[in-house]
Amino acid sequence: MGLLALAFVPLSCDREGVKIGSKKFTESIILGDIIALMVEDAGATAVHYRELGGTQLVFQALRNGDIDVYPEYSGTIRSEILAGRELADDAEMAAALRALGVSISRPFGFNNSYALGMKKSRARELGITRISDLVRFPDLVFGFSNEFMDRDDGWRNLQRAYELPQQRVSGLDHDLAYRQLRLDALDVIDLYTTDAKIEVYDLALLEDDRAYFPRYDALLLYRDDLASRFPAVVASLRRLEGKISREQIMSANGRVEFDGVSERRAAADFVASRFGIEREIDEETVPDRIWARTLEHLDLVRQSLIPAIGIAIALGIWAAKSARLGQIILAAVSIVQTIPSLALLVLLMPPISGLGLASVGLGSATAVTALFLYSLLPIVRNTHAGLHDIAEELLDSAAALGLPARFRLLHIELPLASRSILAGIKTAAVINVGFATLGALIGAGGYGQPIITGIRLNDTSLILQGAVPAAALALLMQGGFELAERYCVPRGLRVGAGE
Repeated sequence: MGLLALAFVPLSCDREGVKIGSKKFTESIILGDIIALMVEDAGATAVHYRELGGTQLVFQALRNGDIDVYPEYSGTIRSEILAGRELADDAEMAAALRALGVSISRPFGFNNSYALGMKKSRARELGITRISDLVRFPDLVFGFSNEFMDRDDGWRNLQRAYELPQQRVSGLDHDLAYRQLRLDALDVIDLYTTDAKIEVYDLALLEDDRAYFPRYDALLLYRDDLASRFPAVVASLRRLEGKISREQIMSANGRVEFDGVSERRAAADFVASRFGIEREIDEETVPDRIWARTLEHLDLVRQSLIPAIGIAIALGIWAAKSARLGQIILAAVSIVQTIPSLALLVLLMPPISGLGLASVGLGSATAVTALFLYSLLPIVRNTHAGLHDIAEELLDSAAALGLPARFRLLHIELPLASRSILAGIKTAAVINVGFATLGALIGAGGYGQPIITGIRLNDTSLILQGAVPAAALALLMQGGFELAERYCVPRGLRVGAGE
């Protein structure tokens, strides 16, 4: 019971205040930091959950109450959040959002639309200036962000609108698409028109000659109850309306992506120049960052793995004792293992929020639940296999001695199966440490945070700050369970015991 209690003692905890979300691209994070600084200027505490993922995940977090406000774009609201609705004007869009418990601000002042882009040299070589020109080159290789592949205003409808014949089209991370374009592995990618990489990488924006893409005016979405809870905050945030130009946001994007400036520093410089708000920015050192991420990662692993061990062993015993139930249990835990991790996180968010638990943020119940489910299969399977493979003669001998079933299980069967069970736990622990990096996609922190940021900024050192400690933790877990084998596995069953 003491070990189980340890799973629920937090090493890190969420702070209270106005909770801000941002998506997994530089501009959204900068805007999130600007919002945080405006919240602090209003006298409230700001908590920024960075790089939460795509539109549906962040909007779901807003509706669930896991965040209070985040930056969004008008075109995304129409084509993604309110897809399928006929909205005549902005007033109807605002009314549709109010029905969902969400308020909308006026635009910040810049339009960050989607566009298709190519290397200028490649575009000149082929004589391509417009999207409709792509029809003449069916063999071109396209690579689009995963979200763009599935959006109503994305690839599928764009292909129909322009009657594009290309079939070599793949979905990948937006920042990785830029890398593949530079390496000539891709010919055409989707861009945000305020991306600093467009100028730095000398890319050509293809003219949207059939006016397919709508306007994507940047603005705020926030919960209706924010005005009653923090009226001064909403008034402060409204000051951003019409105050951010395309040139200003492109400059901020470039400083972060190419000059090594942090998003919070870029945001602080903007609010200082535009509103005269001076804020002291504490930049994390590398050791501080790694230590903070370590505590967050251990939180995720501990809270998910310890309960999984107890429940999975019980399920494995149950499966071994009943052939019919065994098939159902093993099938169920196997199916969970096949669900893509990001899909599982999104699927778990509504029920977790319905239970009144935090589905986004540090110590996120969503991330912990997903890791718990992923940890079950190896332990259940190995417990079942270990008990199932015990020699019949040993079981018959124990029964012939008249030993109670409970005594036989605890003192004979489980010790004989302990090596197999421990091997399953070791496997689950390594899987858990690796999968825990994905918790960063819903603001749960851990080693995934620097990895995601490093990929976005093409910063190998940041990627290593997450990848190397995660690998080291997995090795430590492996070594720890190897050591535990000396105390949990009977001497005669240990590897090399007879040598």
